[in-house]
Amino acid sequence: MTNKILNLDFTNTEIAFKSKNNTELRTSYLLFKAIGMNWLVKIGTPLVETAFALHLPIKPIIKKTVYKQFVGGESITECELAIDNLYKYHIGTILDYSVEGKEAEEDFEYTCKETIDTIHKAKNNPKIPFCVFKVTGVARFALLEKVNNNDMLTVEEAAEYQKVVARIEKICQAAYDNNVRIFIDAEETWIQLAIDNLATAMMEKFNKQQAIVYNTLQMYRHDRLAFLKESHQHALANNYFLGVKLVRGAYMEKERERAKTLNYLDPIQTTKENSDKDYNNSLVYCIENIDRISICAGTHNEDSSRLLAQLMLDNNLANDDKRIYFSQLYGMSDNLSYNLANAGYNVAKYLPYGPVKAVMPYLFRRAAENTSVAGQTGRELNLILKERARRAASK
Repeated sequence: MTNKILNLDFTNTEIAFKSKNNTELRTSYLLFKAIGMNWLVKIGTPLVETAFALHLPIKPIIKKTVYKQFVGGESITECELAIDNLYKYHIGTILDYSVEGKEAEEDFEYTCKETIDTIHKAKNNPKIPFCVFKVTGVARFALLEKVNNNDMLTVEEAAEYQKVVARIEKICQAAYDNNVRIFIDAEETWIQLAIDNLATAMMEKFNKQQAIVYNTLQMYRHDRLAFLKESHQHALANNYFLGVKLVRGAYMEKERERAKTLNYLDPIQTTKENSDKDYNNSLVYCIENIDRISICAGTHNEDSSRLLAQLMLDNNLANDDKRIYFSQLYGMSDNLSYNLANAGYNVAKYLPYGPVKAVMPYLFRRAAENTSVAGQTGRELNLILKERARRAASK
């Protein structure tokens, strides 16, 4: 039992929303109110896709609303305003080129180049402590699935996969050369083993002095706490530092449906409580082994954020220990990000960017996440209402 008292208040809305003026706060309120309507999110997705297909002038509307809330801009340059605004409040940026669903080699090459451009932008830049990429941004999903299943590749597929490995190594080499930490995002379970193997190979090569490459673990999977421990043992045995980004996960409904359809063991935790338990136990394990593990806690959960801060206090770790970061998505959970940063912890927001139409799959996921995660939209709305009331009373 600890005797050290943690002084951290996530209900302080004055700090949480100090970067927003009254107009911006009202816009956020209306947006989360709309997102909270499940039926509107469900019909909105096909309506937007149809509008783009018919070349209707919908882009300006999207860019001024949901895009502005959750996305930094269409290019790295357009993100600079958001990057600077976050840094005013001691919050870093994780630049994320969020174009998805591409299948052509030229698209993969462009994503590789764009990711390396984010690394160059982050070099010697305290405003951008991390960059990130998805392996499906530089590789065909179907190819990764075959590799994941250890299926025999054709001569052409083997050559194609070598290009994938070369792109990933090129990105990680650029991160190493420029001393910029890079996250490899987690994806669907039926390609994740292939991604894990790639991430491990990159960590073994580039993490000899410190954690440069980070793998991402989705703790809503029931096997990930064991995988974290195996990864740590592998790092010890092979003399490299383990970088891990812990998240709960983003593909739950898809995962459950596929497991049911194909009649295999559901990879997702049976209850949310089990997911929370494994997430928190992973935090404990990482702090217990902080001499070898660097951690980014990607979470919108107040209890997990408070637990990590308490673990740091109990273990006499400085709030700004460079091996430990908290992270939330841009446009969400500002009560966590701004209050943690205000208390001196390392915080970075995931800042997606890309052309409006190309980023729509990301935005659809954010909208769906806010309606499916219990209480997320309600928390956002209640905090905004509390702050608007506080501002009105202080006039």
